[in-house]
Amino acid sequence: MINITFPDGAVREFESGVTTFEIAQSISNSLAKKALAGKFNGKLIDTTRVITEDGSIEIVTPDHEDALPILRHSAAHLFAQAARRLFPDIHLGVGPAIEDGFYYDTDNQAGQISNEDLPRIEEEMKKIVKENFPSIREEVTKDEAREIFKNDPYKLELIEEHSEDDGGLTIYRQGEYVDLCRGPHVPSTGRIQIFHLLNVAGAYWRGNSDNAMMQRIYGTAWFDKKDLKAYLKRLEEAKERDHRKLGKELDLFMISQEVGQGLPFWLPNGATIRRELERYIVDKEVAAGYQHVYTPPIASVELYKTSGHWDHYREDMFPPMDMGDGEEFVLRPMNCPHHIEVYKHHVHSYRELPIRIAEIGMMHRYEKSGALTGLQRVREMSLNDGHTFVAPEQIEEEFKKILQLIIDVYEDFNLTDYRFRLSYRDPADKHKYFDNDELIPVSNEKHVDYAWEVAKKLRDRGVRAEVDERNEKMQFKIRASQTQKIPYQLIVGDKEMKDGTVNVRRYGQKQTHTETVSEFVENILADIARKSRPDAE
Repeated sequence: MINITFPDGAVREFESGVTTFEIAQSISNSLAKKALAGKFNGKLIDTTRVITEDGSIEIVTPDHEDALPILRHSAAHLFAQAARRLFPDIHLGVGPAIEDGFYYDTDNQAGQISNEDLPRIEEEMKKIVKENFPSIREEVTKDEAREIFKNDPYKLELIEEHSEDDGGLTIYRQGEYVDLCRGPHVPSTGRIQIFHLLNVAGAYWRGNSDNAMMQRIYGTAWFDKKDLKAYLKRLEEAKERDHRKLGKELDLFMISQEVGQGLPFWLPNGATIRRELERYIVDKEVAAGYQHVYTPPIASVELYKTSGHWDHYREDMFPPMDMGDGEEFVLRPMNCPHHIEVYKHHVHSYRELPIRIAEIGMMHRYEKSGALTGLQRVREMSLNDGHTFVAPEQIEEEFKKILQLIIDVYEDFNLTDYRFRLSYRDPADKHKYFDNDELIPVSNEKHVDYAWEVAKKLRDRGVRAEVDERNEKMQFKIRASQTQKIPYQLIVGDKEMKDGTVNVRRYGQKQTHTETVSEFVENILADIARKSRPDAE
């Protein structure tokens, strides 16, 4: 006997070798009829798969979160069976479930499948549904699999690659059709009632431009006709908003074959839009306290080895450029190490925190030709990217500010259908995440605290402000400020702290004067607005 635990915590005994279907049937016949699969100890299994050990189970019915992917994977097999009937010599690649549907890669040397063929294939799929073939899972050896798929080169390649995988090789049969697959699938073809074939697109086998170009047939499957109808309506609306269609109609961007795929050119109309977007986001980020920088689009391989990106992300980076003298450079795939270098350029006080660094940075990704799509999947892109350096006690508040910034931008563009996903470090992965949270304060001098209060008030109004915390004499700091041609220098001491004021010295002038902090903020904003030109009065 084995013990099976249900989602509500109840535990029942069953004979070893029981199936998901039998467990569902022991609860009610209606549940057994609705069962599509089981989820045993977190792993999806067919309803006919025997269970021989203790564990927890969920009965997957149409309202379960895993139901649609199983249905769509089964619909991919349904398509392949119909295609094989109509095109007996067709070669089949892979047919996974994807978001909102499925696809199957095909290669028919006698004549590739086209969009015009889809209605005929769909009709054949409906016939197979009526035949209601059971889905039968079998474990096979490598030699048995080779024999079954001896006339299908793509399946043979997969057999060679996956024969040593945990669990070995498995196939699924439905009627005369057999496919190499891990499953699970719905119990029979009769359970796949609502589906539609969408379109045909070219795709390189396994996304590699060195491989054969195949025909990828896209489809979708649902449990409810209303859901299918709503989905098709969304697709039609999306076609009208497709950036590739708009890009061509409005002359926004182009891709040059001579230059290379995945490297977009922004034409004058598109460049105007991009420039406005860049100005918008930079102003938005500066107002939120970010300091914008420019950093190189290439860097030494050593930088990425230090950051850890080389070990974890190398396959998505372009190959390094050997300079012939021991130096190797690579096109950057992200801005993170560069912004760390900016931060490291100076020694910082804890009073400066949070420090927010941002950039519209050009990045490159090593994408296969078959994976490129318009502006959505490219080899070169510019991303507004930010990195924030905070003290531990600032994390919660800063996180809220970052989230609010994102939401504000979405609202400005009337984006309402979105969700957030939080990624945080894994304490067990010491190779990928730095295991140290220590922050060392360097000073508690009271004047510096007040200086940072003033600086943050200025920054909140979009004025660039820094605090000179160096352990130098006051006159040295004043001379250094004049040498660096700083437009305004504010000096604070006990009196200024007590009165809530600042002593103001303007570049090129010897006289100083005192203003309240609020007066100075308003005066400098006015000076900025008139670009330091004298008042008309």
